[in-house]
Amino acid sequence: MARKPRASQTFNIVVVGQHGRLSYEALLFAASLRHTNPDFKGRLLIAEPQAGPLWNNDPSIRDPEVRAAYDFLGAEVIPFENKYFGSAYPYGNKIEMLQALPKGEPFVFFDTDTLITGDLAELPFDFNRPTASLRRENTWPIPQLYGPGYSGLWKSLYDKFGLDFESSLDLSQPDEYWRRYLYFNAGFFFYRCPHEFGEKFLEYALAIQDTPPVELCCQSFDPWLDQVALPLVIHALGGGRDTLPDGLIDGSISCHYRFLPLLYARESDLAVQVLETVAAPNKLKKVLKGHEAIKRMVFQGRGAKVRALFDQDNLPRKEQAIRNRIKSEGFWMR
Repeated sequence: MARKPRASQTFNIVVVGQHGRLSYEALLFAASLRHTNPDFKGRLLIAEPQAGPLWNNDPSIRDPEVRAAYDFLGAEVIPFENKYFGSAYPYGNKIEMLQALPKGEPFVFFDTDTLITGDLAELPFDFNRPTASLRRENTWPIPQLYGPGYSGLWKSLYDKFGLDFESSLDLSQPDEYWRRYLYFNAGFFFYRCPHEFGEKFLEYALAIQDTPPVELCCQSFDPWLDQVALPLVIHALGGGRDTLPDGLIDGSISCHYRFLPLLYARESDLAVQVLETVAAPNKLKKVLKGHEAIKRMVFQGRGAKVRALFDQDNLPRKEQAIRNRIKSEGFWMR
């Protein structure tokens, strides 16, 4: 039976770019999007924090060649002001930038250290039911010996915001096993309106930071604050862990590589191919060489040496073991 074509959806894509590494990662992201989705109809937005009292240094993108490359790729730089976060918690950018996006227009956020490797039209987004990346490890919370377990820690947050805790649980997972509880990597999320999502994200993040439940007295929120608040936001807005099919985001359609050495060590051949293809044109290559890690990993062959260290079909179970091997060979860069 012929497959019924899916009606195309128009939405905006946003990443956060700022001076230094993130500005170059945003350039790779934009190039990968244009390469794999030349007919993408939405806007590609690069949210740029502006200099202000919450920053120790000016975070704006000051390299004119980088900005010209964005323009060449059809990416729009959207400035925003930090009113609550800044140098002390730069991950807060992904919370505060949402208010600078077009109100009422569906959006998809990606971390800059991401490549688009497939056709976005294959993603059946329901922008009324948000979700985020399930490619994560059990980084938060860390239950203490004489304190509450996972259930007590997470329930204290749901109770704080008047949310139903029980309906957030994955009952196929054992009690007190971390996967039972709604938890995401904040490298990707979407919704029907960035302002609506951003208001709740900011409200929850600030409340957790400033007045956490007593049960969380021994828990650290740095750098996990965004990932602590995110599942609560998604649950409050009617989303969950299963609103997109498995294997697409962080699979065949996108690759959240995080660091170039990790990309070469463990990601798919497709991800490596997309990276090296989009970086190759001279117009972009001369700009990308301005970042040391890209120059050495992509253009000078260090990435290929990292890849040769590992069997991509039989990788160490823990990311730290991969990192340690790369560092022991002197190839770690970021």
